Order: sequence, then structure tokens, then C-alpha cells
Amino acid sequence: MAAIGTPRWEVTAELRAERWARHGSQTIATYTGPLTAPAVWWSAIFEVGGGAALDGSTALCAEGLRGFTDVLHVSTPKSWHPRRPPGVIVHETRRRQPTDLVGTGIPRTRPPVAAVRAALWARSDRQAATLLAMTVQQRLTTAEAIAEAFQTVRRDRRRRLIMAVLADLSTGAQSIGELDFARLCREFGLPEPDRQTRRRGPDGTWYLDSDWTRYDAVVEIEGVHHLEADQAMSDASRQNELTIDHSRVLRIPVIGLRVAPDHYLSQVARLLRSAGWPG
Repeated sequence: MAAIGTPRWEVTAELRAERWARHGSQTIATYTGPLTAPAVWWSAIFEVGGGAALDGSTALCAEGLRGFTDVLHVSTPKSWHPRRPPGVIVHETRRRQPTDLVGTGIPRTRPPVAAVRAALWARSDRQAATLLAMTVQQRLTTAEAIAEAFQTVRRDRRRRLIMAVLADLSTGAQSIGELDFARLCREFGLPEPDRQTRRRGPDGTWYLDSDWTRYDAVVEIEGVHHLEADQAMSDASRQNELTIDHSRVLRIPVIGLRVAPDHYLSQVARLLRSAGWPG
């Protein structure tokens, strides 16, 4: 506080009068209410010390990520001897470079780098995939930019998963194709779907992802582009037409199938059994 012209005696007086509040050993708030999110982030930077920057999911939240809460993640260069305040996970990393940081505002890593770290530090594969998908869906960055940042990661237990999820997210491409889904069905003891099944609707001919004609059952595997408004309306119209034709439709997000195949394949099995499959 002395650096901005506030003498120590005044700080002590304000704290004793409970007009100001101390948050840790390095942070004083000039009010006594709860800290705002930006204030919490700045406090984490002050408490950890020199070289600290928001990283991972925390940096994404500071960039504008919505709908995700997590513990605070802060990174420092390796061997900088950071403080480790309660409630903050401090990552000392050799991977962090000066060019990884945003040039203005609260110290934080750029969204592509933050997304990579968020996926590496996630508590589960499902959370890792979810964070990558949310980052791209909310347009904080692109899958291609994340993939470029990920090139610096040579070894990690999630490397193969992250590469697969980024392929799923790139340009809305669906990297789990009909052959992959048929293989999953075989592995789970399900009948293979019919291939290249065509249906006619008011807008022309459709090619279904996976169709069991005998059981009037359809599975549509959806890439990230299916969340866009135009595509979502087209999907709804398509599903409605299939329902009118007495088909029952399951919609499976490609990333969900990637990280939780047991869950979605069990739903497929229940759908087929309800339609008469004896398995």
C-alpha cells in the first residue's frame, strides 16, 4: 500500500476499524464485503508472488468462459519458489513461456494455452473433454489454435485423448465415423447398424449415421457444429420427421461417445431391447 501513497499506520487503522479487510498475507480489500471474481483472481496473483499468472480453467474464466466453476489454478515458471496460499493450486511448469501470456489486464495465459493446461489438469477425461468443447463452443479460441499450442506437449497420459477431442472439434468434423461406431457396437455385444441407410423427407434424401431398420431405431452422432443455431434447427426438423415415420432417435454427442462410451452404448442397448432385440 505504501507504493501507492497509503502509509502503514492508515492501513492498520482501517483494518482495526473493520472498514477494510485482509485476505491472506499480501492482499487487502478496501471494503469488507465478499470479493468479486476479478478481485479473487488478483488476490491469487498477489498471494502466490512474482511470476504468477492465472492458468488453465481459471484463465479461461477470466477470458469469459461461462458455466464452469473450479478451484483456482495459477502457474509460475519452474523453480521460482512461489507461495502456496489456501484454495489455490500452484503449478510450477517448465512449459510456460513469456509468449504464453496475454499482454494486458490480469496476468493470465492466452486462451489456446489455457485450454491445453485445463485439459491436462482436469480431474477426469470427461472434464478435460468438456473444457475443450466449451472453450471452442463459446468462441474463446479455435480448435486449430488449441492444437497448435498442444504441439509443445510431448508426453502426457491424456495426449491421445486430447488429440482425438481436438480432431472432433476441428471445423465441426466428426472423427468417429460409421466404421468406428460399428466397431463399438460389436465390442458392446450390440447388432451392427445398417450402413448408408437413406430416408426421404420433405427437404430431400437423408443419409442416417446409424440405423437399425428392423427395430425402427436411429442413432445420430453429433459433432460440435450441431450446437450452432442453423444446424440445431435442421437437426430438430430431421428428428421430427423420423419420429413421424415411427422411428425412435437417440442423439449422441461425439465427445460424449469419446469419453463415456459405456453410458451411451447402454442407452443404445436399452433402445434396441425396447424395440424387440433379444440381446
